[in-house]
Amino acid sequence: MGGVFQESAKMDRIYTVESANKEKDPKSIFMLRNMHNNLAFIYRSSGLSELAASDLLSEMNESYSEYRYLWKNQCFEQQSPTSKPLKLLCVDIETAAICDLACPFCYRQYEVTPDKVMEYEVGLQIIDHAAALNVPSIKFNWRGEPLLQKRLPELVQYAKKKGILETIINTNATRLDERLARRLIEAGLDVLIFSFDGGSKETYESMRPGRFKENKFEDVYNNIKRFNELRNGSDRKFPFTRIQLVVTEKTESEIDAFKQLFRGIVDDVSTKQYTERGGKMTDLAASDRERLGDHVRDDEYILKANDGRFFRSVGRLPCEQPYQRLLVTYDGRVGMCCYDWGAKHPVGYVNEKAWKTGSQDIEKTARLINSDSSAFRLLKNASIPRVYNEPILKAESLEEIWKGNELSRVREAHCQGKHREVEICGSCPFKDTYQWEEIPLGDSK
Repeated sequence: MGGVFQESAKMDRIYTVESANKEKDPKSIFMLRNMHNNLAFIYRSSGLSELAASDLLSEMNESYSEYRYLWKNQCFEQQSPTSKPLKLLCVDIETAAICDLACPFCYRQYEVTPDKVMEYEVGLQIIDHAAALNVPSIKFNWRGEPLLQKRLPELVQYAKKKGILETIINTNATRLDERLARRLIEAGLDVLIFSFDGGSKETYESMRPGRFKENKFEDVYNNIKRFNELRNGSDRKFPFTRIQLVVTEKTESEIDAFKQLFRGIVDDVSTKQYTERGGKMTDLAASDRERLGDHVRDDEYILKANDGRFFRSVGRLPCEQPYQRLLVTYDGRVGMCCYDWGAKHPVGYVNEKAWKTGSQDIEKTARLINSDSSAFRLLKNASIPRVYNEPILKAESLEEIWKGNELSRVREAHCQGKHREVEICGSCPFKDTYQWEEIPLGDSK
């Protein structure tokens, strides 16, 4: 697979998640330091001699290090004529598509998303597929809130028994009571990422309103704090915890307060640039638009870094996600990128329900929105998502999909700089896929 992707493009990539931790990759450092406490190692080393267990530990550390290296480099290295076969690095399993919040910056506000949970047996099947491919990481959520999946701890533990090195969830923590916290810790969850937007009660509650009942700052903050106490008081080192804030006009002024709020409560505090609506001028605060003035056009893609500098897009880079992961919806539809909300450009299916009932679920949800049901009142602007791609209606394994023609076509277009040949990618707002040039204002703060 050849293309126009040059080494300079690799160096130009700017990532939109920024950690407050001084260590370059705190999660990976934590994982490697504590691999002997990883439940996958504990299961696999049971009954082994001390020497054999030591060899296994070295092997698992090497596998994890390779995974983290490939996460940032596999896309680039694939452009080489001597490149190795692509390794599937992560599978995102949508254990629950339903969410109990209605965040104003979420895709759910614009695209109808069914209130569904994945059948337990389907989750087990996908984990089996991943384990057969030696996939190092499984994330147990995508669009929804994974704690609404009642059997989530069982799925996590099953993955650890199958040898998965890294199990992850992103959660809003509204349902993270003490009982569930203990179950997740005992199941061997490796990484827990909290989503919490705002450094104050007022901002948080405006950014994360509840759909079914009022969502209170104090309740969620105490859930996160209590989780930290339970983990630290147990005999388990895991999970590594991170909290993440989406930088918007409302939250930007509270970044320092946010960091202070969770200092000593989580292992890592990070911020993520807002990218849901494309990063155009309309996404910037009025004060930012005034500062930029005539320096940019209204239709330009703009990135504002956390240090106050502004960048304009001057081109596109191959998206790393088709070289990293597969995402499986609750009904078995397989997506290629987490920014393709709803898998509108599916690259395959692992379950026939994806094409037999998936559309019906979306249409039913759309009717509920139009009926002004109280649970959907905050989602009134959502519409049925457009379908960009229709693979052959056939249930396949993750390996067949990962190596199949649908994904190969996407990767080829990206490495040739022909993003618009894959229609959904042409106007994708994922800022990590753009090349950026700093806008010299002279007064950045």
